[in-house]
Amino acid sequence: MESLFEKLRENRESGIYPYHMPGHKRRGAGDLRPEICGDDITEIEGFDNLHDPVDILKRLQNEASELYGAEESFYLINGSTAGVLSAVSAALPVGGRILMARNCHKSVYHGVYLRGLRAAYLYPPFMEDYDIVDAVTPKQVSDALEKEPDIGAVILVSPTYEGRIADIRRIVRIVHEKDIPLIVDEAHGAHLGLTRESCENSCQAGADIVIHSVHKTLPALTQSALLHVSGPRIDRNRLRRFLRIYQTSSPSYLLMASIDSALRFMRQEGVSAMNVFARRYERMLEDLKACRVLKFLPYDRERQDLGKLVISVREAGISGKELYDRLLCRYRLQTEMAGESYVLAMFTVCDGAEAYDRMTRALLEIDRELGALSGKERRPARIAEESEFLRSGWEYGVAQKSMDPAEHTAVIPLSEAWDMEMEERELSDSAGRICGEFVSLYPPGIPVLVPGERITAENCGRIAGLLKQGLMVQGVENGRIRVIVT
Repeated sequence: MESLFEKLRENRESGIYPYHMPGHKRRGAGDLRPEICGDDITEIEGFDNLHDPVDILKRLQNEASELYGAEESFYLINGSTAGVLSAVSAALPVGGRILMARNCHKSVYHGVYLRGLRAAYLYPPFMEDYDIVDAVTPKQVSDALEKEPDIGAVILVSPTYEGRIADIRRIVRIVHEKDIPLIVDEAHGAHLGLTRESCENSCQAGADIVIHSVHKTLPALTQSALLHVSGPRIDRNRLRRFLRIYQTSSPSYLLMASIDSALRFMRQEGVSAMNVFARRYERMLEDLKACRVLKFLPYDRERQDLGKLVISVREAGISGKELYDRLLCRYRLQTEMAGESYVLAMFTVCDGAEAYDRMTRALLEIDRELGALSGKERRPARIAEESEFLRSGWEYGVAQKSMDPAEHTAVIPLSEAWDMEMEERELSDSAGRICGEFVSLYPPGIPVLVPGERITAENCGRIAGLLKQGLMVQGVENGRIRVIVT
């Protein structure tokens, strides 16, 4: 069957002149070159309509559902964010109650706000050795649903940003016993379930809605994503309504063609590509066992995603940001993100042998240098104690434990708090006040604080520590944070 890129090329070479949008007329102007915009079209004759597909786009979406094991799939050109917003909005009425993992992406919180939902949180277990949170467990979901009988939908993230995979099949059974839908933000798992080299995806495990960021782990353009739906618990017409609301009415054919291309690649070459991917990644982890102070989260087919290299510096005497900067400035290796005590590097089916060789050599060399330092020369991984709320000896990673529910007390519902009158306060003078704005380490965009929550001294300590390391913290500007006027 003809691909969307092939159909776009035929149109470009057909001799038909474009008396229609977009304004570049496929010719380009300024720095916009013809080779970039030559296939950038609008909904013209023969190219279907994403919001009411009957032809090629309908076929491509059907092919996506067959590939992933869903009943129906939708192309997303506003990223997984549009899918998450649509899923949350379709699953619950205004004012409904949602059970959500606290480590969900900020788009879930935005959905809660827009629909006036009441949120109950699941707090993933903390992995002490790596200073990251694990995936939510089936028992946590079961216990929460017993305590919260009015829950109308559950949403989890799996794999997590660092690659931790939940037991979705067991969680599906638990959630469906209550006859409510399970939504899985599987943005980082578009490659799962497509070959035997990976565990099953959440569609195959029975989830009601699954969202995939195709661009995150497959060869597709940024913003390209998918939403899959199965089962009777989601009103499909309602879901389509919200997809139209949250997505542009002028979808990019380049983005849609890149989704088609990525899925074709996995159908045609996925088995061999994933085999090579797994072999190279496992060989790199084996070589990195020679490191003395840098530690790496082991690959586990069922519980740790292939390609998410978590590099812990807990025993190295440097911060995650320092390792991030060293890899970039000295070795020209741009990693995904730096946390307080770790760095995350991502590998996909598109990485060649050089990617693994360069990262392995760099980490082995850095480890030798750090390991050669004496105990006195290797400073402990500790934030400088420069303010009152840091004088208790806050350490890298310790503040990650603020995923504990005791550190997140909602005084005012998010749907109300974000619209209330606010004022700016110094971070050092904000403990005890009610937060008025999201505060997130970015990436990945998981909130440290949510509007309406009481700010604690521990929250302030973590935020100050993140800022001290030079990490990007959204919601704090010039050391000031927005609080609700009381």
